This record gives sequence, C-alpha cells and structure tokens, in this order.
Amino acid sequence: MQNLAPKGEWQMAAIIGMKDEQVEQICKEVKLGFVVPANYNSVGQVVVSGEKNAVLEAEQIAKDMGAKKVMLLKTTGPFHTEKLQEASKALRKELENVTINKFQRKVVKNLDGEFYTDNDNVKDILAKHIISPVRFSKTLEKMIIYGIDTFIEIGPGKTLTGFLKRIPTDKELKVYNVNNIVNLNETIESLNMYK
Repeated sequence: MQNLAPKGEWQMAAIIGMKDEQVEQICKEVKLGFVVPANYNSVGQVVVSGEKNAVLEAEQIAKDMGAKKVMLLKTTGPFHTEKLQEASKALRKELENVTINKFQRKVVKNLDGEFYTDNDNVKDILAKHIISPVRFSKTLEKMIIYGIDTFIEIGPGKTLTGFLKRIPTDKELKVYNVNNIVNLNETIESLNMYK
C-alpha cells in the first residue's frame, strides 16, 4: 500500500468518543477535500483517512461536536480508501500466485464483520480490503456473538486488546497478549489449563 499510494499530502486521524454515524456525517460535511472513515476500530473510535487539509477540517468539526479526543496518526497514505485502487489491483494480481485452500475453521472478514462462506472469492475480498474501511469492531462483535471468549493479540503493544475491551458484552472474556517468548509460554500454559 505504501509503495503504490498516490502522490499528495495524506493524513489519518483517530476520532474518539463519537458514534460511527457522527464520524460519517463529519466526513460528509468537510469541504476542503477528500476524507472518509477508514477504520472502525471499536465503540467510540473511528479513524478517518484522506487529504491532509480535509482530515484537519474533520478534526476541527469533531472537536466542535464534542469528540473526547482527536489524534493525528503518523501515516503518509490514504489507507483503506478508494484512493488506493492501484495497490488493490497489484495485490489482486499477486494473489494469483497464491493457492487458498478451503477454510478448516470459521474466519471473520474485517471487510464486513461476517464469516467467509464457501462461495466467497477470497482473493477478491483480500484485494478489496485495501480500498475499504476496516470493520474491526464488527469483527469483534461477531466473534463474541458466535461464542468466542478467548482472544490472543500477537505483536507489540495492546492496541487490539484495548479495542476489544470497549465492545459491550456481559460475557467473561479471556484476553492474552503475546509479544515475546515469555508471554507466549505463559499464554500456552494458561490455555492448557482450559483443556
């Protein structure tokens, strides 16, 4: 995505403390250029992506409407927007070299928060991810509704775990973070207790 981002000044910003619909409306009200919701991370957190001046205008509108916080992100492209058509096409072409087998387990698409089906064209869907908003909150909600109660975040930080904790549920969730060999061994040991 980075290599095929269009030229221009691009920005992304996380808008915190507003409903999805409010952020969508803010983007429609912006007059200084292109900006759209790009990541629906969790309840009350949506990232917008677009031209720098448009994102800055969206930031001001959000603050005026009572957003708890708006954080500009350190990015240089209009990620997860229609502006990345070339990257989407390049990924789709590259995916022709990949064999995707039938899923042995349920997998939720970040594209719409629904399970993949046998009729889905996985390669088309993966390519579409580049130009479509990430629906991570819907993905988490779907998993919880489906009965998933154990989540493992692999990688540095606890950002995704934080998103999970904002999803309303009365279910008790087990959450693990793995970012080194010690965490990995602790997680494996904890999970073995539930067998």
